[in-house]
Amino acid sequence: MPATPDDLIAFLDAHGIAHRTLEHPAVFRVDEGHEIKAQLPGGHTKNLFLKDGKGQIWLVCALGETRVDLKRLPEAVGSARLSFGSAELMQQVLGVTPGSVTIFALINDTERQVKLVLDAALLEPEPVNFHPLTNTATTAVSQAGLKAFLKALDITAQVVDFERLKCVGAL
Repeated sequence: MPATPDDLIAFLDAHGIAHRTLEHPAVFRVDEGHEIKAQLPGGHTKNLFLKDGKGQIWLVCALGETRVDLKRLPEAVGSARLSFGSAELMQQVLGVTPGSVTIFALINDTERQVKLVLDAALLEPEPVNFHPLTNTATTAVSQAGLKAFLKALDITAQVVDFERLKCVGAL
């Protein structure tokens, strides 16, 4: 059974990760919810659930305004051609539905099937905001909290500068 938003909050609490959650009407696209974003300081995100031509699953987390060039990204991250993963695969691997994909859904990837790619620009704003496994809320965590979340799950991310489309390190 996939983790629920309450399970995620309990996980954050158990790992000492400070967070703030704002419940709101469902938001399905980055260009929606401007009034919601105005209530939450920091970086707002877009999250892309992708699959490459060899079957590898990818989660790309970027600032909402970052342009992600899916035709050129494979070279930067070392993947085959990328396309969007199906809703069924997203539900199976991350336990969420389209519109709710988020870095926090990695809590459900117990088999560690997903490779994580982070926008270098996403590592700058304080705090950063992600959906907490549902698109009817947004949860803010600090940069330290984001790193603690990934460490608690033993996940390493590739960090990509999307302006230069170059991998600039790992986190």
